Amino acid sequence: MTWSPTDRASLEDIEKRTLSTFAQLSSESAGRKNPEPSHPFRTGYQRDRARIIHSQAFRRLEYKTQVFLNGTGDHLRTRLTHTIEVSSVSRTIANALGVNQDLTESIALAHDLGHPPFGHAGEKKLNEIMKNHGGFEHNQQSLRTVEVLEILYPDFDGLNLTYEVLEGLMKHSGSFCRPKSIAKSEETFLNPSVEAQIANVADEITYYAHDLDDGLDFNLINEKELLELDIWQRCASFVDKNYPCLEGKRRRSYIIRNLLDFQVADLIDSSTDYISKNGFQSSDDIRRHSEKVIRNSKNVAVSSNDLRVFLFKNLYHHKDVSTPNLRGEHIISEVFDSLIKNPSLLGETSNKRIENYGLHRTVCDYVAGMTDRYVMEKYDSITNQ
Repeated sequence: MTWSPTDRASLEDIEKRTLSTFAQLSSESAGRKNPEPSHPFRTGYQRDRARIIHSQAFRRLEYKTQVFLNGTGDHLRTRLTHTIEVSSVSRTIANALGVNQDLTESIALAHDLGHPPFGHAGEKKLNEIMKNHGGFEHNQQSLRTVEVLEILYPDFDGLNLTYEVLEGLMKHSGSFCRPKSIAKSEETFLNPSVEAQIANVADEITYYAHDLDDGLDFNLINEKELLELDIWQRCASFVDKNYPCLEGKRRRSYIIRNLLDFQVADLIDSSTDYISKNGFQSSDDIRRHSEKVIRNSKNVAVSSNDLRVFLFKNLYHHKDVSTPNLRGEHIISEVFDSLIKNPSLLGETSNKRIENYGLHRTVCDYVAGMTDRYVMEKYDSITNQ
């Protein structure tokens, strides 16, 4: 038998033979806004994943806040490590459900590209500043980043990602309008693909577990407080029963791991039951369905929400988190105001956008793209003038 490399057509054939009936196949994509020749050795979603990883916005995530201000500690998570963790969990779920891992991972890798410096505090401040200019929301900014702001290709702005990845970034959209293409007719859906739903839920599961880990590591939360949570008690009991001699950081880390595994396993089981009962036969059946199909069981969903409430009360609003965030808001406000007054500081590329998008939106794009350390450098240069 003569060996030959695996080409795109072979990869697409493998998808058709191995993925679930309700998975989104690469060969059935609605395509890209700007038509391009297919790649000889990669499916469309594999190509999307590569474009996202090679983007400047992706690299900048290394220096953007997850919960703790970037640079606070070398072991604390950044927006980039969070994104990689979401990608890992998303692939696990997609693989278990037999859906498109490449599409799921692409959505996961791109989901936070629009996050500004200082995390949700920065998002809150930019939305406040932009209230009379269209507002600011990081999911919409992720879309804007991949559709407009990246300038890596000669024939178009943005990354020219497939419709299905863009659909997955429309996180809080009330409807999903797919444009007409060779493969698909135009249609407006109630929900996104199953792959998009996986990436969305994986994001929530991942950041609650890992933010909890960072909060414990930074001594802002203690285990005594966590004993009020059913999900923590359950996972701690499992670890103590199976590893009674485990203690300290090793024990705590294994509890966090089991907390994550427990939620993911329940999500896979619950979603499998729901999908099986409804008998979905195509990716569009998922989109047309009135409810999300990726879900935890009711009991685990309640326990996960209890964890969410706990984290907002005890971590996200802790003074050691909120005080630096308030300073971050002030820094963003001052830098934004300075750039409005002196748009020449934006540089050539951004200045060219003012005519099409207006000064405020252009400055907003510029500030949202900054890393924590860069916006602080800008602030220092402004205040030291």
